[in-house]
This record gives sequence, C-alpha cells and structure tokens, in this order.
Amino acid sequence: MTRLCDTADLSDVQREMLRTVRTFVDSEILPVATELEAADEYPTEIVATMKAMGIFGLMIPEEFGGLGESLLTYALVVEELSRGWMSVSGIVNTHFIVAHLIGQHGTPEQQARYLPRLATGELTGAFSMSEPALGSDVAAITTTATLDGDQYVINGQKMWLTNGGTSSLVAVLVRTPLGHKSPHQNLTTFLIEKTPGFGEVAPGLTIPGKIDKMGYKGIDTTEMLFDGFRISADEVLGGEPGRGFYQMMDGVEVGRVNVAARAVGVAHRAFELGAAYAQTRETFGKPIASHQAVLFRLAEMGTKVEAAHQMVVRAARVKDAGSRNDLEAGMAKYLASEYCHEVVEDAFRIHGGYGFAKGFEIERLYREAPMLLIGEGTADIQRMIIGRRLLENYSAQ
Repeated sequence: MTRLCDTADLSDVQREMLRTVRTFVDSEILPVATELEAADEYPTEIVATMKAMGIFGLMIPEEFGGLGESLLTYALVVEELSRGWMSVSGIVNTHFIVAHLIGQHGTPEQQARYLPRLATGELTGAFSMSEPALGSDVAAITTTATLDGDQYVINGQKMWLTNGGTSSLVAVLVRTPLGHKSPHQNLTTFLIEKTPGFGEVAPGLTIPGKIDKMGYKGIDTTEMLFDGFRISADEVLGGEPGRGFYQMMDGVEVGRVNVAARAVGVAHRAFELGAAYAQTRETFGKPIASHQAVLFRLAEMGTKVEAAHQMVVRAARVKDAGSRNDLEAGMAKYLASEYCHEVVEDAFRIHGGYGFAKGFEIERLYREAPMLLIGEGTADIQRMIIGRRLLENYSAQ
C-alpha cells in the first residue's frame, strides 16, 4: 500500500472515477478552498463542475438519468471531496439523502417527477428533521401538518437545515395528528419544492438567512419557518402519512456513512499536511519528522485514518448488500469523527504556531472537524445506537 485509504476489490470503473475526482480535487478545489471558506462564499463553479461530472446523479438509477453507482462508490467520492473541502461534500450529502429517500420510498409518480431533475442537478436537495428545541429526539417534533381537504397546512419552525437557501427540493419531517399511541407513527415526510434563496421562498414558507458558524462555511445552514404553508397530499413521501420516521432513519443511515466518509477525508488531508510540514520544518539541525515524538504522532495519525476508512467501507458494503447498517454506520460515524478530531489536533500541534495562523489550511480544518462530532447524531447518540444493537446480537436470554 503506497497511500492511505486504498480500497480493495474495486472495479476498473470505480477506480477511474476516483482518479478523476481526485484530480478534480487537487486542481480545482484545494487551490481555492481556503479563500472561499474565509469569504464564506458558495462554491458556484465547483458545484457546476460536479453537476457536469455526474456527481449529483451518482447513486440515482440509470433509468432516471443517474449513474446507478453504489453507496460504497459514493462514500469513496465523498472522502476525496472532503479531502479538498468538507463543505463541498456537504452540498452533495443532503442532495443524496433526498434522492435516496425518493428512490427507496417514493411513489412511482414522485420518482418520475423528481429523480431525473435531481440526477442532473436541476433540483438540489436538502432534508430537515431538527427544530430549535430538539436535535436527535425526533419523536418530539412539534412542527405540524393538518389535513384540510386534499391539502395539508404546515406550521412550525425547523432548524439546522443544510443547503436551506440554495436547495430547491426539501424533504421535511413533521407531525401529523393520526392518533397513534407511538409518537413515531405520527410523523410524515413531505417533499417541498421551493425557489432557491432567502426570504419568503413560497407562500407561507420562509428561509430567514444563513446561520453564522465557526466552520463549515461556504455552505448555507438555515432555519425554515412555516406559517400556514399549504401543500398537496400528493407530496407525502410514498403517498402514505405516518411513515416519515422510518423513511428518515433509512436516509440517516446513508447520511451517517457520508459523515464518516467526510471525517476520513478531512483526517486524510490533515495527515498529508502534517507529514509534509514535518519533513520540511527543521529543529536542532534536522527535520522534525526524524524526532521520535513527531514520528510516533504521524504513525498514530496514519493508523487512525486507515482504521476509520476501513469502517466506512464496511458500513457502505453492508448497506449495498441490502442489509440494515445502523450498527455499522453508527460505529463508522462515531469512530471516524472522533479520530478525525484527534488527527486534525495532532496535525495542528505539528504545525506549531503556524497552525494557529489564518490562511494556513490546517487552521481551517481545525474549525471544521468539530462539526463532524455532532452532524447526523452526536457521539453519545451513536454510542446509544451501537450499544443497543450489540445487546440485541449478544442477548443474555
């Protein structure tokens, strides 16, 4: 193995695709990422190129104009994109969760209406579960949709909507008063097509503006306000209310593989920066990489990057095989995000004072890595999922 994160048993098509994306990252993303991030500027040209490359249709079936690739291919592409700039991978993550939800759970009419436009990037997707008073406690959602004739009226407030302003199709999880005892069975996913931008983007639907964040810039994170927003019952995902929780959890499994892959990509880049700096920075007459303390640090960093990558590959392949992968995705997301934070911290230490200076790439990674600790469920949530699933498999009964 000559480089980290090499993956066994890939097809020639997969390897060529990854080579193409890697070249794109090296030539088109890395040279501008720090500048765009500092300006909090949406990467319009990069996104346009990704659409032309077919990345927005990567996992969408060929019959709908996509490439019909696997979750594994998608995860490996995300690793490469995140190695360049994590925000770019965030743009496609929400897009693919929506495409996955429609492909797996949508009615034939919904699939025909949306998937071809998602494949080309004509529509860009976002999804929304969180609210101001809740994150992972999905059962506590308070945004409501009440039936009025053949339409639903939605009222409430959603929070932490990635791509909230730039997206044109949003999958939104809300509460529908169906009368079930289990709160999860009263949740419904709606597909909301809207105008990209900020302000009132549809009658009764407002995207107030971007939330200012310490990192993960260039991509808009927003609130979503509903005030008497009316939508046809035809836009209930799958056509049946009350299935939203189970649909969204399926989408989150894909999302957690994505976040884990992002963490690997960011960690890989931090390792590259640390290894390069350690071989050029000299102290006491020799490169700091030759000092045992720094050499050991690099060894631990590389091992963590490789271990996290292998867990991402495992989680993706389990899902591709048609099995539930909440255990594997939870493990991958938990370990990869924690390791990413540690690897970036170590690269920061290797850089010394320069790691603290604006304009150095490692400073950007240092602000971006913490988002991965909380995105798609915090580390504590992942540990709960992992623990419960393990006990199911190792029951004492």
